[in-house]
Amino acid sequence: MLTDFTQQLPTPDEVLPGRSEPMFTVPEQHTVLGTRLLGPYPEGFEIAEFALGCFWGAERRFWRTEGVWTTLTGFQGGATTHPISEEVASGRTGHAETVRAVFDPSKVTYRALLKVFWEGHNPTQGFRQGNDIGTHCRSIVFYHSPAQRAAAEETRDGYQKVLGANGYGPITTEILPVEEFPFYPAEARHQQYLDKHPRGYCGLGGTGLTCQVD
Repeated sequence: MLTDFTQQLPTPDEVLPGRSEPMFTVPEQHTVLGTRLLGPYPEGFEIAEFALGCFWGAERRFWRTEGVWTTLTGFQGGATTHPISEEVASGRTGHAETVRAVFDPSKVTYRALLKVFWEGHNPTQGFRQGNDIGTHCRSIVFYHSPAQRAAAEETRDGYQKVLGANGYGPITTEILPVEEFPFYPAEARHQQYLDKHPRGYCGLGGTGLTCQVD
């Protein structure tokens, strides 16, 4: 029986091996914000990484958030090193489409970014977001510190109460450490996609419910 990699994460024996170096270069500059994509980032700024479905629309949500200095799309949560997008879409890497947001904590809090994350998608859908189906479309928070983990867990639990009271099922969002799941930037064509293609596809849709983060 063949494994359906859209609905089941690959086992260690099934995961694609990847490579020691990336197969492509990433642009230096953000097309909207004019800031550096890969760094170095300004001193004192922090990194947040979220997977919430198609990263084209997800990235736009974050670059429009005041206090976010730069954003870029990538892959995270799996085992394949330096993947390409076709490999991720196959489901055999274990990665999810992810957005990195580099932010100024004096202008926007991590909890405020979690609000953008929770309200920007439906975190109860498992391996899908709307019409986008696959393990690469699942919901994940990648934390960079114990404080980020605590904030993610607290806001998840609070939002679960709101969702449950409105007929939604359990949140399926994973909360994972970046030490175990490094971020791999996506190809140039995926960076700021909806700036380059303003009428491009965006399948993201939230529940319409408010997540209280304060």
